[in-house]
Amino acid sequence: MQEQLSDTAVLSPWWRRSVVLVFVVGMIGLIFMSVQAYRHAPPIPEKVVDSAGTVVFDRQDIETGQEVFLKYGLMQNGSIWGHGSYLGPDFSAQYLHELSLDTGQAIARQEFGMDLSALDESQRAQVDARVAILLKENRYDPASKQLTFIDAEKDSFQRQLTVWTDYFKHPTSNSGLPDNYIDDPEEIRQLTAFFAWTAWASVANRPDKSYSYTNNFPYDPVVGNLLTSDAVLWSALSVAMLLAGLACVLVVFGKFDYLGWKGGPEGIYPQMLAGEATAGQKATIKYFVIVALLFLTQVMIGGALAHYRADPGNFYGIDLAQYLPSNILRTWHLQLAIFWIATAYIAGGLLLASSISREEPRGHAVGVHMLFWALVVLVVGSLLGELAGINQLFGRFWSWFGHQGWEFLELGRFWQVILVVGLSFWMGLLYRVIAPVLKDPERREISLLFLAGAASIPFFYLPAFFFGSTTNFTVVDMWRFWIIHLWVEGFFELFVTILVAVTFYQLGVVRRINVVRVIYMDAILFLAGGIIGTAHHWYWTGQANFTMALAAMFSALEVVPLTLLTLDAWDFVKLTGTGDTAGAPKKKIPHKWAFYFLMAVGFWNFVGAGIFGFLINMPVVSYYEAGTILTLNHGHAALLGAFGMLAMALLVLGLRHVLTDEQWVLPEKFVKVSFWGINIGLALMVITNLFPEGILQVWDVLENGYWHARSLEFIGSDRIRALEWVSMPSHVILIVVGVVPMVIAAGLTYLRMRKA
Repeated sequence: MQEQLSDTAVLSPWWRRSVVLVFVVGMIGLIFMSVQAYRHAPPIPEKVVDSAGTVVFDRQDIETGQEVFLKYGLMQNGSIWGHGSYLGPDFSAQYLHELSLDTGQAIARQEFGMDLSALDESQRAQVDARVAILLKENRYDPASKQLTFIDAEKDSFQRQLTVWTDYFKHPTSNSGLPDNYIDDPEEIRQLTAFFAWTAWASVANRPDKSYSYTNNFPYDPVVGNLLTSDAVLWSALSVAMLLAGLACVLVVFGKFDYLGWKGGPEGIYPQMLAGEATAGQKATIKYFVIVALLFLTQVMIGGALAHYRADPGNFYGIDLAQYLPSNILRTWHLQLAIFWIATAYIAGGLLLASSISREEPRGHAVGVHMLFWALVVLVVGSLLGELAGINQLFGRFWSWFGHQGWEFLELGRFWQVILVVGLSFWMGLLYRVIAPVLKDPERREISLLFLAGAASIPFFYLPAFFFGSTTNFTVVDMWRFWIIHLWVEGFFELFVTILVAVTFYQLGVVRRINVVRVIYMDAILFLAGGIIGTAHHWYWTGQANFTMALAAMFSALEVVPLTLLTLDAWDFVKLTGTGDTAGAPKKKIPHKWAFYFLMAVGFWNFVGAGIFGFLINMPVVSYYEAGTILTLNHGHAALLGAFGMLAMALLVLGLRHVLTDEQWVLPEKFVKVSFWGINIGLALMVITNLFPEGILQVWDVLENGYWHARSLEFIGSDRIRALEWVSMPSHVILIVVGVVPMVIAAGLTYLRMRKA
């Protein structure tokens, strides 16, 4: 990969070939695993019968029960197989635990003539062993597609109809759902049938295997669900894979010392000059105002949501659950995070595209305005639709215009169509601006990479249309993480790299050849582990063991590019001139605060995605941790810390670009306060709440089983609620000191730009 290092350096063709090779091999592996998900998903029986052949429930009950689960937004209250919300229980684990108690009670009475609670330690051990043997036996007949329940399983299903009816009665017992949220006995029966199927898949051994369809998840020793030997093996090998990946990359970095963020000689002429904005760039400022307002709304909702864990029955004297129940607040919290971050990227893309081209085609600003109002309709319409959806106002069209029910993909199918159309229109705007530049040999490659990164965003959202409300849960979770991981953490993250690199190039910080190298290098590193690594979300969702093997090995490589951020830290400071280092005296630069936010991206990417991500990534840890607050800890530190900080960097870049030095003086003061408020608030949230709560919860999993750590008995304990109250200062700092000043800065910039 030898290259000339002069101003006329020629890029080695192996950069492009390597990216294509990594992408093709990765996609082949991911598609192969995805196809296997259809083959190895837990079967949905046509009928579930008792020992006498009487039907207990059937396939339609299970599928309709899944629809009940979705249309009431219950994935925003609890979870299935560890995926969903953390306020309520894991429904599959809770049903399985209740089933184990009922089965144990039946055995205790039959063999000892006593209740389960009256047995001594030796007798209880005998009963538990018998429970595990009975529940682990797979009584599904593939020929007739019929599942047979033993008497204890049938009786437990009948009893749990009352258990789940009671669960939905009061907000204090279900973490903030309205009174009598589901009171239709038929819907309760169908929902319980769905829970029963997920619990059966969790415990019944796969044919000819010694572990269940979900690889023995959730952890529950009473039913024989223990960590598999495969999980231990592939966890150990994943560490070896990580060390090998780090060694290879460090060798390459040592041999080719021009890799990474390396600046060129002084005197590179910047292409983005503050105060000299085009009409299209000025039109993006209202996007950034909306970004700040959506960010403020999202963190305020997050504060209210945290209150459901601290005091679910009382929001400062208001019965909030009757007006804004916890499941709609969590829906909005997730959707608003996606909306404000994605809107910032959309606006940042438009801002930088105009900078690359230096000229805008006729009508470009009009197109930017049109896209803005389409986004407003999408955001407002989908959020109101989700509220109407969980209140069952759309009838049989609930999944089209209301709340689809899938975590992170809650917006109705109609709104998803609008989203893809809007992103495609955005792509068209970018192409119209960039197209003339493609004829310029100097800027062609950067422009093509910019367009390719942008085009991947609408394209890789399409898997959101590949499933419906009755699709097998295993298959849905496979496609869901094509969006959540591959789309967000893969191609969005690659587009992030392109935006940062192009920003540096346009501001005259690095030369063209360095920008292109960084983009290709990061594409290779991110995609090498990130594509197949998507499958680490599938360890416990009904896929086969070879998926775990591939996922564990390749997801370990995702840490490699994040670790390399530590190597780039001082190069980054030298490039931006934001610190006093040898050979790089501190200097005044127009876009200082945008650079500070970009450096925060690197820090939080390493901490949130690197440290906290790797902490929960290995199968041996994920088995006990999936669906606990440690996942929430990783999510906040990575999503807000990395993607959110980049959104703020693009916002500040846009605000500064449209104002003169004199106009920028006052908004800059608010941006400075906001930078420290957001970072300190997030750090305190992690230190005082999310990380310690997550550790305590995993400890409870190890001590008492997964079901207990996810139950209200643990979540509502005094120690956990005390930690929720301790986190209040972090929320106040994040909101008042962090986000509010950014709203003010964005508003001031918009008003000053309009006045000018």
